[in-house]
Amino acid sequence: MKTIFVMVKCDLGKAYQVADQAVLTVEQVSEVYSTSGQYDLLMKCYLPEEGDIGHFVTEKIQTLPGIKDTFTIIAYKAFS
Repeated sequence: MKTIFVMVKCDLGKAYQVADQAVLTVEQVSEVYSTSGQYDLLMKCYLPEEGDIGHFVTEKIQTLPGIKDTFTIIAYKAFS
């Protein structure tokens, strides 16, 4: 599994609806956090090793209603 974080800008007033839709309809989305600052949401996603990050983000995340922009971060190693 590979982990990515997708920061999301939403249409005004749509952040909660986008978060709900992402958690309910996109199985790879593990958690969604509301954030302050330049982006409205932070989505933690798990993809299979062979999964294509570009296709996932453009086809599964960016097509959700209410999303204006995304910024993707690829995580390499988790420390605990």
